[in-house]
Amino acid sequence: MTRLLPGVLAMAAIVVASNIGVQYIIADGWLTYGAFTYPLAFLVNDVMNRVYGTDAARKVVFAGFVTGVICSLIGSQIMGEFGPLVTLRIAIASGSAFLIAHLIDLVIFNRLRDQAWWRAPLASTLVGSTIDTAIFFSLAFAAAFTFIEPANDVSWANEALPLFGFGPELPYWVGLAIADYGVKLMIGLAALVPFRVLVHKTITKSA
Repeated sequence: MTRLLPGVLAMAAIVVASNIGVQYIIADGWLTYGAFTYPLAFLVNDVMNRVYGTDAARKVVFAGFVTGVICSLIGSQIMGEFGPLVTLRIAIASGSAFLIAHLIDLVIFNRLRDQAWWRAPLASTLVGSTIDTAIFFSLAFAAAFTFIEPANDVSWANEALPLFGFGPELPYWVGLAIADYGVKLMIGLAALVPFRVLVHKTITKSA
């Protein structure tokens, strides 16, 4: 368990930071600070998978999931301008997206782990990020999932707006998803360098 502690702490810190950062809107309302911290969870997942294996990485993922649940419970008790900071829909969407995306990340990484060093982290992160974005934003904001929490008015998220202020008109939540996904892809690509460095240092230290 001691060897997993750095991964557990890193994952928990990223989840907490992302839950805090998501409360601060930037880029004219299209992004939050949480969009820049959350993708690092895939980096932690992949490093743990490469160094210690799938079972160890899965434990780190569940630690992150539990941390996210705790953050949601705390957020649901904090009242903001428009109600609780974390609604039931947000909590379900966040937890489902995190757990499903990261478990799929584990499967893809494991299948590609014997190929070139960059293929497993790149493919698993790209697929995981795609699934995470699709699940979270649809469950949290799409009109089709209003039944999850009928009392939660998400009409604002379904208002048609020009994408990023100048593109084609799309539901606002779709624009949010596209912006968030773009950040995930950029950070996923950039994370290949720290992935390589962290894996090398961890393996060398353990040898």
